Amino acid sequence: MGRRILNDALRTMVNAERREKATANLQPISTVMTSFLRIMNDRGYIKDFQVFDPHRVGKITVELQGRIKDCRALTYRQDIRAKDIEQYRLRMLPTRQVSKMEIT
Repeated sequence: MGRRILNDALRTMVNAERREKATANLQPISTVMTSFLRIMNDRGYIKDFQVFDPHRVGKITVELQGRIKDCRALTYRQDIRAKDIEQYRLRMLPTRQVSKMEIT
């Protein structure tokens, strides 16, 4: 369920970026999503985000910066050994220059 929530949130942000909106509202939320947004904020892909009512269903408001072109989560689980991560990254990402991979 957590990967589906993250994928829906990422697609919401991509669609809001394409419509040139300043913010995107994400609902429902998870701790994985909050951690991922913190990483995106540190790397400069989003300006800021605020979590409202995290103990219930909650929602997150994300201030977009206009740098997200495409972003998605893999919705299936894969067991990968640590030494095979680089081969997996090369196989799954479209290009080396502009693509990033976060592993949870």
